[in-house]
Parts: sequence; C-alpha cells; structure tokens
Amino acid sequence: MVRHRSNQDSKRLQTIPGVGVIGATAIAATITDPTAFRSGRDFAAWVGLVPREASTGGKQKLGPISKQGDRYLRRILVGGAVSLLRRAKLSPQRYPWVTQMLARRPFKVVAIALANKMARIAWALLAKGGTYQRLRLAAV
Repeated sequence: MVRHRSNQDSKRLQTIPGVGVIGATAIAATITDPTAFRSGRDFAAWVGLVPREASTGGKQKLGPISKQGDRYLRRILVGGAVSLLRRAKLSPQRYPWVTQMLARRPFKVVAIALANKMARIAWALLAKGGTYQRLRLAAV
C-alpha cells in the first residue's frame, strides 16, 4: 500500500476497471519504461495475452493465447477480468461491451479478451499519461 500510494503511475492504473491495487502496483513496478513497447498490442503480447498464430497458405488461423511472457502480470490481469465479468453479469447495463461479448462467446474467452483490453489501456495510460475515463452512454 505504501508503494501504491507513493507512485502516481500506480494510482492512475487503479482507475481502470478490473485493475486493483495489487495489479496497478505490479504493472507500474514491472513496466518502468512504457516506450519500450511500440503499442498496446506489443505490451499485451509481451504479457502473453494475444492468440497464437498458425498461418499457412494465406489462411490465418488463430489459436489459444500464447502464454509466453510475464506469468504474474497475466494472472493478475485475467483475475481482474474475471472479477469484472462477474460484476457485469449482475448489472449488464453498466458494461454493454462485456454483455455483448458474453452473448456471443464463452466466459473464459471473454475473460482473456477483457484482460487483453485492460493491458492495452494500461500501456496507453503509462505511455501517454492521464487517467481512465469511462465511456458515457447517452440515455435512450
């Protein structure tokens, strides 16, 4: 808690839904220079949250996640995503993207996709600054 409170990056990362104090502190401690990655996708690939590719003959085949990279960060991000998915099941109107994904895909696939999204957002906050701003939907 002391390290989290004294680190501005960690405080900004905690604003991302699904990333708690432990996740924010771990990401901030592991990624000291976010410019080492060209994009959020590169960071997510480094963590091991992108599909493994087995392409041949011009056909792209995507498989399960690669599981290469930082095992601890991947575990924390996936755990946070599962927690967020459980909250989204209780109040689906607050998480429309997650609700739509759950209608089309299995729970664990959506959890990995959400963890990937959280990793990309974390990289963007570290690289560009600012805090997470939730998208406000207009009332219909």
